[in-house]
Amino acid sequence: MRSNKREKMAKTERDIEQTYALPEFIDKLRRLADSLESGERFAIQIAGERIYVPVRAAYTIEHERSDEEEEIEFQIKWEHDDGEDADDSGEENDGEEEE
Repeated sequence: MRSNKREKMAKTERDIEQTYALPEFIDKLRRLADSLESGERFAIQIAGERIYVPVRAAYTIEHERSDEEEEIEFQIKWEHDDGEDADDSGEENDGEEEE
């Protein structure tokens, strides 16, 4: 019986906010929308780590306001599932450049 690579490597917690130029942001939103419409998982590279978002994810939009600023967050959340959330480097490239 072969052991799964993901069983050996626990993912570390992280909380990263990445800023993009408007054309890059538009491209990422467009690719997300295309993935959702086609029923395929979404792949994105964030701060050097490739993330695969499963189709079963939950999608929310949050709005926050304070005296100084307002913020809208598009959030995508999902529970880890060993079979579907693969992030092995052997996955096919989705055309997104390394950041």
